[in-house]
Amino acid sequence: MSTVTTEAGTGLATRPEASPKTTAPAPARPRRFRWAGRRLVYGLVRAGTRSAAVVALLLLWETAPRLGLVDRTFLPPFSEVALAWWQLAADGQLADNARASLTRSLSGFGIAVSLAVPLGLLIGWYRPVADLLGPLLEVFRNTAALALLPVFVLLLGIGETSKISIVVYACTWPVLLSTISAVRSVDPTLLRLARSLDLPAIRLFQKVILPASVPAVFTGVRLAGAVSILVLVAAEMIGAKAGLGYLINASQYNFAIPQMYAGIITISAIGVVFNQLLVALERRLSSWRVPANG
Repeated sequence: MSTVTTEAGTGLATRPEASPKTTAPAPARPRRFRWAGRRLVYGLVRAGTRSAAVVALLLLWETAPRLGLVDRTFLPPFSEVALAWWQLAADGQLADNARASLTRSLSGFGIAVSLAVPLGLLIGWYRPVADLLGPLLEVFRNTAALALLPVFVLLLGIGETSKISIVVYACTWPVLLSTISAVRSVDPTLLRLARSLDLPAIRLFQKVILPASVPAVFTGVRLAGAVSILVLVAAEMIGAKAGLGYLINASQYNFAIPQMYAGIITISAIGVVFNQLLVALERRLSSWRVPANG
């Protein structure tokens, strides 16, 4: 039973105050939905902005031949090129040629990276090795790979060996030079701190040199990825029986212009995908780095 108290001198009865009502927190689901909606809108706007230039180029490519601004014999509309690409993909020619090119390109690229990165670390870190190999490297890195293509063909024949070798030669220099530069540009403060901890040479390489060199090394690796495809296409135009370079060259000789452009578009698409894979790998390996914007 509730008690009634009387205030002195007033005769008014007072009851105990009721406890305030507790209000339940607002549900978080609408807030989450609004946040997801904003992220979706932001993603769509960003994707539209990044693809606007490509869409504009494709529209210009489609309309310019139809309006007579360019000769459609040599530059057919994009729709005709897309149809030719679909026909090549349907009968298996595109897949066979792309497979042959990718096998050669990835083989040469992998060999070049596996050779150039360790060599670049040695040259960048050990001054005697740099003094010994520096003049020789200067001679070869200033010799264009395509200028040596006839030499590779004469020495190794027109088979797979010469094509993979020319890719190895062309891809070695971007990776090698970027690795040397990366090692030589490591922050001296980091090196002094590591030496103050009496780290052995192997641990110094593992904990300081390699992590600090990853971004610059991957710059050269990405350049080498583009070079591996471009040089291979030129190599496949000489004595090859399969490959995207062979497809482009044969289409030109047969005056199958839409098929020629279809091969060019395929090379561009492969290059973009390959570059994005390398960018993703670089982010994975350098995830420890603090972003520049904080």
